[in-house]
Amino acid sequence: QVQLVESGGELVQPGGSLRLSCAASGVIFSLYDMGWYRQAPGKQREVVATMSSTAYTNYADSVKGRFTISRDNAKNTVYLQMNSLKPEDTAVYYCYANNRRLGQDYWGQGTQVTVSS
Repeated sequence: QVQLVESGGELVQPGGSLRLSCAASGVIFSLYDMGWYRQAPGKQREVVATMSSTAYTNYADSVKGRFTISRDNAKNTVYLQMNSLKPEDTAVYYCYANNRRLGQDYWGQGTQVTVSS
């Protein structure tokens, strides 16, 4: 059974930092492209950052220079370091795993990030 379990979301003040984690189980983690998405109330889910199985990264323009995605294949975990947080970063953040060759993709249950004073 495949599971993606996010953690690390909480209430933080503007300008603060958080690190989200996503622990994967039931997959050969190193073969999957991983990503972080977010969905704010009343808005569509959007991509935040992705990291391929070969460590190629891509970021949404709105988070470039502030967020960093990384992965530890030995721990089957992907991270999202978020710095200089803004109120508009408030959303539920979802972890995503994809293996196009196998035609498989999975989502985590989400973790709430709230940026507010």
